[in-house]
Amino acid sequence: MTPIILFSFVIGYFLLLLGVAWYTSRNADNESFFIGNRNSNWVLVAFGMIGTSLSGVTFVSVPGDVGKGNFHYFQLVLGYLLGYIVVAFVLLPLYYRLNLTSIYTYLSQRFGRAAHRTGASYFLLSRTVGATARLFLVVNILQLFILDRLGVPFWLTALVILLLIMLYTIEGGVKTIVFTDTLQTSGMLIGLIVCLIALLQTMELDLSSAWSALGEKGYTRIFNWDIQHPGYFWKQFLGGMFITITMTGLDQEMMQKNISVRTLGASQKNMMTMSSVLVLVNLLFLILGGVLYLYAAQHPVLLNGVPASGDDLFPALALGDAFSGTIGVIFIIALISALFPSVDGAITSLTSSFCIDLLGFRESARSESEKKRIRLLVHVSFAVLFFGMVMLFKAINDKSIIQFIIKFAGITYGPLLGLFAFGMLTSRSLRNRWVPWVASLGPLLTFCLDLLSNPAYYEGKLGVQLGLNEWSAAVFHGYKIGPELIVINGLLTFIALWTISKKK
Repeated sequence: MTPIILFSFVIGYFLLLLGVAWYTSRNADNESFFIGNRNSNWVLVAFGMIGTSLSGVTFVSVPGDVGKGNFHYFQLVLGYLLGYIVVAFVLLPLYYRLNLTSIYTYLSQRFGRAAHRTGASYFLLSRTVGATARLFLVVNILQLFILDRLGVPFWLTALVILLLIMLYTIEGGVKTIVFTDTLQTSGMLIGLIVCLIALLQTMELDLSSAWSALGEKGYTRIFNWDIQHPGYFWKQFLGGMFITITMTGLDQEMMQKNISVRTLGASQKNMMTMSSVLVLVNLLFLILGGVLYLYAAQHPVLLNGVPASGDDLFPALALGDAFSGTIGVIFIIALISALFPSVDGAITSLTSSFCIDLLGFRESARSESEKKRIRLLVHVSFAVLFFGMVMLFKAINDKSIIQFIIKFAGITYGPLLGLFAFGMLTSRSLRNRWVPWVASLGPLLTFCLDLLSNPAYYEGKLGVQLGLNEWSAAVFHGYKIGPELIVINGLLTFIALWTISKKK
């Protein structure tokens, strides 16, 4: 199928989203934008959050990672499930009891304004980098397989996509996103299932025989008991648990949708339903990845004359000549559907957090019309920032985005984990003016530990030799820090906060 026909389907999909946005944003106000007037349907929120939790990175990187990591990623997924239980039954009751619009308002009530701003600032940093990394991955695929052939430059692709996302979120906010995420999650899951069935039929396999073939190749190995390996089970499991607690339970984007549901009970049903479905969906992505590598072993998948692997394997196969054009259309729609819930929600939540946490909308005497004008300006500003970050990722051109996102989240979400844990597990107060400085110690020390534990990772990104291999061997004896990075970070932040605390 020609790039022009594929591109026409992309435009048609955008127009559908804009139609949904127009319908749902009628008579929308600031409360509609921030928390959907607390009237969202929990079933729609649960289904839509599946797409937000997975994103385009999962759609491409998780299948692509099976070639070198087998099914070890599923250890993280099991940890995610336990993390969602903590979010549902520990954090959500707190947010509903305090009737929060921004979850970081809790830090203000518990410790003071400095802690509030510190928590919000780390969220703004973490979510901006994470969302733009996901956006870059999908824009790069669209560019490589469609728009380069039409002579459209990368910067224009990124700009147009961000403009369209901004258009359908700028008025309705959460009220609109609840519906668009539902549509987009449907597109992503349909694409996943159709692509998997098409591959199995091409190889004349059913799901049972495919599983046996994957087992023979060793792809179905889930558990890793080598304590020095980054994929060691307890690293992955505990890391997955705390990644979920921080990147869902302490993340304004994810919680903004949850607390838009009218009651706590309905919000908890949303969380547990979504987490159960996520386990199954992630397993399907891993099976798809294994089948992709089985197919590539029999029929080499080339990209620019080189065998495709990693993040490039799935798109190279789906958009190549081996399958019908229908599969290419379904893949593109599914990929965009996987991307948008993580980007539109990110821009909306970043706007909400900036307005409420840093500009103090709740305490402000500004009129509603003035607040709306400022909110629109902030929303556009974040879209501009996203564009700049995507261009930065293009310059870096990292081929393993999912590993980067997990590592960056482990470094930057630590202060949120430490602050919330300190607030909920102790009754001590903090010397407020020291909080921003002390909360930065955790990420700094964690980064240094990770650098010393994994010098090869950073040497690969920087393209220089750091000369840390002997130090790493002497200190860590081959141990590689993995997803438990966020646990270490939260613990270091907690200890640092204790040093500036006092009894109430």
